[in-house]
Amino acid sequence: MTIKVFFNNSCNVCRLEINHYKKIADSNLEWIDITNNDDALRLTSKSQEELLRRLHVIDDGKVIGGAKAFIIIWSKIPKYNFLAKIFSIRPLYFLFYYGYEIVAYFLFLKNKNQLKWKNKTYPLKFVLFVKDHLFGEKSGEWTGTV
Repeated sequence: MTIKVFFNNSCNVCRLEINHYKKIADSNLEWIDITNNDDALRLTSKSQEELLRRLHVIDDGKVIGGAKAFIIIWSKIPKYNFLAKIFSIRPLYFLFYYGYEIVAYFLFLKNKNQLKWKNKTYPLKFVLFVKDHLFGEKSGEWTGTV
């Protein structure tokens, strides 16, 4: 069964690592770029922000993210199988998990501007400013002024 790997191709660090894995992995991993990908949102039932925040896989119908997703990927690549075994050991998994979360958080902050316009949240003040300048205050009709 193929494992679907959801990664952020617009992140330089993520792309570099995933491209390395693509070169040495066989067909048991399917690579899916999540950048502005509505199918990825639908398949994972995650938001764009959640997908950008950490790496995800779908294995046996379950969506798994973060450090555990890396362990699953490594377990399917013979060259990195040893990492899957090492980081599956409880104390080492604990360190890997928190180390990954810290690195992933900073990568997320660096790359979060890639969210689609429709998924961004804008301050109410900005929305009201646009509304007041594009529509008449009472009528709700277009005034054409910006």
